Amino acid sequence: MEDQIFQLQYAMDTFYFLVMGALVMWMAAGFSMLEAGLVRAKNTTEILTKNVLLFAISCTAYLVIGYDIMYGGGIFLEGIAGGDTLVADALAASAEAGFEGSSVYSGASDFFFQVVFVATAMSIVSGAVAERMKLMAFAVFAVVMTAFIYPMEGGWTWGGNDVFGLYNLADFGFLDFAGSGIVHMAGASAALAGVLLLGARKGKYGANGEVKPIPGANLPMATLGTFILWMGWFGFNGGSVLKLGDMASANAVAMVFLNTNAAAAGGVIAALIAAKLLFGKADLTMILNGALAGLVAITAGPDTPTPLMATIIGGVGGVLVVFSIVAMDKFKIDDPVGAISVHGVVGLWGLLAVPLTNSAASFTGQLVGAATIFIWVFGASFIVWYVLKMVMGIRVTEEEEYAGVDLSECGMEAYPEFTNS
Repeated sequence: MEDQIFQLQYAMDTFYFLVMGALVMWMAAGFSMLEAGLVRAKNTTEILTKNVLLFAISCTAYLVIGYDIMYGGGIFLEGIAGGDTLVADALAASAEAGFEGSSVYSGASDFFFQVVFVATAMSIVSGAVAERMKLMAFAVFAVVMTAFIYPMEGGWTWGGNDVFGLYNLADFGFLDFAGSGIVHMAGASAALAGVLLLGARKGKYGANGEVKPIPGANLPMATLGTFILWMGWFGFNGGSVLKLGDMASANAVAMVFLNTNAAAAGGVIAALIAAKLLFGKADLTMILNGALAGLVAITAGPDTPTPLMATIIGGVGGVLVVFSIVAMDKFKIDDPVGAISVHGVVGLWGLLAVPLTNSAASFTGQLVGAATIFIWVFGASFIVWYVLKMVMGIRVTEEEEYAGVDLSECGMEAYPEFTNS
């Protein structure tokens, strides 16, 4: 009887893990729509191509190399599809650890859940370098990022490995429940390195330092993308509970869903207020980024705050993202979709917010973890981007940028019946 109960829990936890992974995969559609809406019409096909391509590259590179680096004994060595052996091993582990508190799901579902997180980190890079980067240079970087750079820092955090054998982040009290730092700040760090070497889009900044807005072509599409990401985030955070098949886990999942939604709502309201005070208008792009900022902010610790505290954490993220986007323009860091601000600046806030509601985390540990992630990902990414710049170039020509990278990189336009804008 106990074996039957266990197998039912195993099936439920595995199914839950897979469904949550599918929700995270759906975030790829959200990033695609958001970025396509926030770039100019003449660059739409290329940004969509990048999003499809990066997802495929992420899945393959992490399958072949990255998973093994991050967790050891990779997919080929463990034979994660071996159901009978896995059930037997999980049952033995369950008996040793205590049935109620064990995590029981198949290794294949764990890999699937992990690989869609890798793709999410790479998606962050796509929007920041939009409208002026060579497609093939981006693809080569995606291979290195998802096969090596991300798995290394993921191994130091979620994998529990020592940082180059020097120290273990767990010893400092570092916690990141679903990846404010491990996924989002890492993606933003890689994006920042690329943007600094790439330079701003032509016409973005005037000779006297004035900022010239370059509006996106399709705000309805950007809004749809934001809602898709909002929905997918329930899988991102909810799936990170790792299981559903007992009462405690079910309650934890419900609280994570509730807090995730509350933080996003708080981010929207706070970003609206901040934009209205700064610009005198209800800036839709800031509101959309406010929603995403609230989601990023709560991702590091959605399991411990009260719903009201989650709303406040998201609200702080919503304010931060507005001021960060403005500050980025002051420093002439051209990020067409605000990805560095949303995922980087607010990702750091998300890490620092964890000790406010979780005594197992420390501010020192969160700072050490954040510094480790940023220094490694930014430094390694800068080197890769620089090598690519020297070897094959990373930026299209000025003529290609003016005409739009849809034609030069993909040979087709998303909106052929309209003139370029």
